[in-house]
Formats: sequence, C-alpha cells, structure tokens
Amino acid sequence: MALTENRAVLDWIDQMAAMTRPDQIVWIDGSQEQLEQLRAQACSTGELEKLNEEKLPGCYLHRTAVNDVARVEDRTFICCKKQEDAGPTNNWMDPQEMYAKLKKLYTGAMQGRTMYVIPYSMGVVGSPFAQYGIELTDSIYVVLNMCIMTRVGKQVLEALGDSPDYVKGLHAKADIDPENRYIVHFPEDNTIMSVNSGYGGNVLLGKKCFALRIASYLGRKQGWMAEHMLILGIQNPQGEVRYLAAAFPSACGKTNLAMLIPPAIYKEKGWKVWCVGDDIAWLRVGEDGRLWAMNPEYGFFGVAPGTNEKSNPNALHTTQAGTIFTNVVHNLDDNTVWWEGLDKNPPANAVDWKGNPWNGQTSQEKGAHPNSRFTAPAKNCPCISPEFENPQGVPISAIVFGGRRAKTAPLVYQSRDWEHGVFVGSIMASETTAAATGAVGVVRRDPMAMLPFCGYHMGDYWQHWLDMGKVLGDKAPKIFNVNWFRTDDEGHFIWPGFGDNLRVLEWIMKRCFSEADAAQTPIGYEPLPQDINLEGSGVDLDTLKGLLSVDKDLWRQEVDGIRDFYGKFGDKLPKTLSDQLSQLEENLK
Repeated sequence: MALTENRAVLDWIDQMAAMTRPDQIVWIDGSQEQLEQLRAQACSTGELEKLNEEKLPGCYLHRTAVNDVARVEDRTFICCKKQEDAGPTNNWMDPQEMYAKLKKLYTGAMQGRTMYVIPYSMGVVGSPFAQYGIELTDSIYVVLNMCIMTRVGKQVLEALGDSPDYVKGLHAKADIDPENRYIVHFPEDNTIMSVNSGYGGNVLLGKKCFALRIASYLGRKQGWMAEHMLILGIQNPQGEVRYLAAAFPSACGKTNLAMLIPPAIYKEKGWKVWCVGDDIAWLRVGEDGRLWAMNPEYGFFGVAPGTNEKSNPNALHTTQAGTIFTNVVHNLDDNTVWWEGLDKNPPANAVDWKGNPWNGQTSQEKGAHPNSRFTAPAKNCPCISPEFENPQGVPISAIVFGGRRAKTAPLVYQSRDWEHGVFVGSIMASETTAAATGAVGVVRRDPMAMLPFCGYHMGDYWQHWLDMGKVLGDKAPKIFNVNWFRTDDEGHFIWPGFGDNLRVLEWIMKRCFSEADAAQTPIGYEPLPQDINLEGSGVDLDTLKGLLSVDKDLWRQEVDGIRDFYGKFGDKLPKTLSDQLSQLEENLK
C-alpha cells in the first residue's frame, strides 16, 4: 500500500512500474520489523549470509557479480540539454537519446521481481539542509544498504508532503550486463537512473549520484555547495571544538583523517577529535554569515582492505554491529569476515570474495576484492560527533585540500585569501609512485577531489566557489593545502602521518583564530617551524624545515602542468584563476 498521497510521487512510480513490470510493489516504511523480514528473505535466497550473532551482531555478508565490483566512470553520464553544460570532464549524451536507450534496457526488467520504493532523506529530516529522494529498486541489498546510508521511511514522505521537489531514482539489476551498464544523471530533471549493476557505488543512488552529482547542480542553482569532503571537529584542552572540512583524492588517507586518533602526548593533555562525516559535506551560509556544514549521509561506505586495529581502529569498531560486508573473505571456522590487512592470520578454512573455497595460509590469490566494502551505521563510530544529528550542521573555520606528492607540495601551506584558496583547490593533484625505485609517476589532477563527481561544467563549478567567497566575505573559512606524503630519496615517507597529522591541524586551527604566525613563501603562508609541536613525533626541527621547503624549479614545472590542465576548460575558466596562475609564476621568479 502506498505511504503517501503525493501525486508527483505516485504518478512517477506508476510510469516506472508500467515500464519495468514488477510482480509486486513494496513500500519501505523504515520499521525494524519490515527490515528483519527483508533480511530473512535475502538469506533464504542466498543474496545475504548472516554472520556470527555473538561476534558480529546484526551483520551480513554479500557478494556482487565478479564483473561488477567498482564504480564505472566510463559508464557514468551527465545528460543535460547542452553538452557544454556538462563540460569536458563528464561523459555526456543528449537526454532524449539516453532516455530512449535506457527505456529499452528497463522494459520488463523487473518481471518476476519485486519493486521496492525507498523514501529517503539526505540529511536530518526537516533540517534546512535536507533534500529528499525516492529510489525504486529490485534489490533487497540496495534497500538494506540505503537504510544504513540514509534516513529512510514514513517521516521522509511526511516532510515531503505534496511537494514535487524530490530526486527520482530508478535502479534495476536487469542482467548485470557490463556492456549495457549505465549510471545516468539528468540534473535538469532531478533524476538518476542505474541499470545492470548491483555494486553499491553504482546503485546506492543517495551516495555519489545524489549527494554529489545532483546536489552540486542543485547547490549552484540554490546558493550552497555539495563537496567531496570529510567534516572533523577538533577539541582543544580548553574544551573548545573547532571544525574543518577536507577534500582528498582517493588513497590519500581521507577516512583515517576523518576518524583520527590523537597521539599520546595530545590525548594526555585532553585533545579529542570528533567525526561529523567521512566522505561528503553539504555547506551553506548560516544566518550568522558563516559557512556551516552537514554530513548528508547516515552511514559509512568504507573500503575494507587495509582497515585494521592499527590503521583505523575507529573504522574497524564501527563495523562490529549492524554492518553489511561486500566482497570480503568469509571465515567458515567462526562465521566471521576477513580481508587483506585486517591481521596477520588469514583463515585457512574460508570462502573468497568470488564464492570459491580459499585457504589464506597457502593461496597466492587475494581473498577479498581490493575494493571490498563495509556499509556501517555512523552512530557505531566511537568518535562520532555529538553534533552529528544537529539539523543546523557545524560552523566551518578551515577548508583543507590535499594530495599525494613526493617532492612538490610542502607539508602544509595556507592560501593568501579565498580566491587564492580556490586556485589551490583547483590545482589539487596526486601522483603515482613506484616506491622501490623512487621513480615518481604521473601527476593526476583532481580539483577539490570532485573530478568524477561534479554534476556540471568544472569551470562553472570553480566560478560558483568564487561567488560563494563573495557572499561569505570576511567570514569565509581559511583555506589550506596539506601533503602527508613527501618522500626521501629512497622513496620512504618522511612525515609519520596518521594521528600525528593532528600536529598540523593544530597549527591550521590556530591560524584560523589568529593564534599563530606564518612565513610568506611564493606559494602561500607556511608555519614557522617552531610553531609545529614535534614532541614525541620522532621528527626533528631540521627534518620539518625540509618538509616545509618550496623547490622553485619543481613549482615552475608545476605551473606548466597547471596551464595544460586549465587549457581543457577554454573560456569557461574563470579569469580569477588564470590571474592566480600568473601570480604564482611571477612569485617564482
């Protein structure tokens, strides 16, 4: 039975059902009773396997098809009327042409299956940030994951009322055919369509699809920002909590930073770190004129391999209850899970991510897929912020960008002002390293870590950042860049990273509150070496000076790389950014 009388919702569901032809339609009301029934049903068909209730209460294992294990950038489209609005970094197709193509794939795709209607909210229901969506899917796996990742149920439909203002999402597993796999966004129609995939990143439509691609488009139209950023609260010994948002490309330690554990010497003094969000931030100007941020998600969709008691105990503890594990090893001895990097004791009596018998003691093959995942409730996290459910969000003092650079970027620097900060974000890059030979690989630009997630032209996106700066004026957060990944000539990391990154964040926060000085360099402001607390870090002052050094020759090469990259954006590149590039070149002379 329908849970709403909203005609805009009911008419759309009728149209989608007429096309996909499910045997029945089930509305998800968010109740534990209904979710328990769905879990039991998924276990009876083998879609899920229930894990050890004593060791992993409420946890389940799922395997995707072997050809369906990650986000597929080349099958991801932004379909707006004009190609130039999608820009050079997105795949584009004319909306009418794409709708026609998809209609063929969706027609009859749910025959013999159930269509589940998932009303969900990105953000606390009823908050000024909240945006509502409805995802239609034929996958119980999707239903159960969406109930962890977003706020699902009747209260969403009550908040939506009669409004037609919601994001439509249609997902059908169809035949899991990679040749006909599409993840398509129609920003002008508030619509997302996904077909022929069962992997979380392609089918949990609240995640990157809505929370970044559609939301970035909405934010530009409505005067707010949707960013690929963690949100962190840093509590100093005086009990004050100061917040930052930070963007990093993948493999740069974003989740570790989001759940940072202070070094012993900081802990003893009373420092604490609070996680508000590990992946996505929605930012808007509050009534006080400052920038406020909220995590629109309700759970964590994390990469399992490498997560362990040492690298990220908070993430590991978050997965100990109510979690769905995807494509990890099933340990048959005690009905638990395992993955590479969890510990040094791979199970001998196990099943690998493909569903084959696996002996971790003797096998040369990896047991878990490198992109295997956990979907875990955020409220399980030992360091989840008390402000996690605050409908107003948290006030942001600093925005931090970062990448993985062996030599170029120093440990930390601050932009001169907001416009320079947007420039710093736009040139973000990581490089592939071959540690064994010390060879430095290819520089990959990923502006604001949004390259795969921006729902419109990146040049317009940068302009939107610049416009937000004008609205914020002198209340704008300060903008910084960090690089935890400088290496010595043998390719070893010089900075210890992990919890010790708090030493740098402490200086960043002091800068935001005018409590620390800085030195002017050609690329921006840097800490005076004595202002970074090195006690107990194993790093001496001379090493720190090296980590803060700016090699002008390398930066001149960087200018050439940035110029090439900017060339892609033609006349959509904001003049402010080309002026900033000229300024950098001038400073390096």
